[in-house]
Amino acid sequence: MPATAAVIGAGLAGIATAYALARRGVEVTLIERQAAPGLGASYANGAQLSWLYTDALASPRVLRQLPRLALGLDEAFRLKPSADPAFIRWLLQFLRNCTTARFRANTLASLELGLESRAAMYALLERHPIEFGYALRGKMQLYENAEAFRAARATMEAKVAHGAVQTALTPEQAALIEPSLASVVPRLAGVIYSPAEAVGDSHQFCLRLHAVLERDYGVTSHFGFDVARIENEAAGAIVLGSEGERVRADLAVLCSGADAVRLLQAHGHRPPIWPMKGYSFMAPPGSTPPAMSLSDTQRRLVFTRLGERVRIAGLAELGERSTQLNRERIAALVAAARASLPDAARYDEAADFWAGVRPMTPDSLPRIARPHPALGFNLGHGMLGWTLAMGTAERLAALVTNEPVA
Repeated sequence: MPATAAVIGAGLAGIATAYALARRGVEVTLIERQAAPGLGASYANGAQLSWLYTDALASPRVLRQLPRLALGLDEAFRLKPSADPAFIRWLLQFLRNCTTARFRANTLASLELGLESRAAMYALLERHPIEFGYALRGKMQLYENAEAFRAARATMEAKVAHGAVQTALTPEQAALIEPSLASVVPRLAGVIYSPAEAVGDSHQFCLRLHAVLERDYGVTSHFGFDVARIENEAAGAIVLGSEGERVRADLAVLCSGADAVRLLQAHGHRPPIWPMKGYSFMAPPGSTPPAMSLSDTQRRLVFTRLGERVRIAGLAELGERSTQLNRERIAALVAAARASLPDAARYDEAADFWAGVRPMTPDSLPRIARPHPALGFNLGHGMLGWTLAMGTAERLAALVTNEPVA
């Protein structure tokens, strides 16, 4: 078991990993390029803790859509082709995972991790009741296409057999539970309802848990530290910054998403991770705002009530690395949300527009490994970083300390 560890990245994966290690007695140093925790992809995501909505991206349905995606004909999901050999390898692995059997296996593996994450979150909040807008609201997945709903029911039944609590509802049944759906009942084919899903502000979570780490676990933090490289020695790792900073530890753990690939390549490791950009905004509640989390599966949108406002997140741009706001895409997101649930929010007052880059793997499963005694990584959470971070942190900590997942 390492006595010391340097965790690189203070987003959800890094903060959770620092907590899992520190709780096991490891002396942790947290290293982050940004000026504070949770300012990257963890800043303004969809805010849904969807422990059970863990469906893999690669599927037969997406395979059929690939030509449209590559041509930019789908407003919700675009694929940016690249001649980069890393992208070609990623895409070939993605295509191999688009079979029915692999979609099911990947989805159930992610479900197992989601259930572990839920247990880890419950345990954390029992020890440290931090405030980040956490609430059990329930979640509904909305389907307008009858064929897609039939496939979703089959996936739901497989999940239920593995411990999930979910129910298939008619649109009318769903509207009785969630009145904000009343106006869109005629166009819905069906709804998958998960009553125990949760919501929470991921950025506030990073800030609050970071304060606990420094106060109760003696974690040292270095912000504004841009990691240039990691050197592995017999005695451990040296993390070197672009401004000459040096941090020594028995173990360096990379939790910095797609940015970590460059550092790992220097050590001969190439985890299959490719960037995917997403967007979000906030708006005041409309005349019938949702009480629970909603996912429009056709438009790839999520609606989440956070305090006195509604967060809407969506769009996927595979291969896009820039976090700059694209006005055209923001307009497309607002228009899609208005078309989906016109009375959920006051869209003319939309604000706090944001874009972030998520690290995607071909099978939608994070990569957790210790390829060298002085090097580990916890990467590739994709669109489920908020949902899976606690579980992957526990698995990484158990791997490097030879202790069971707590």
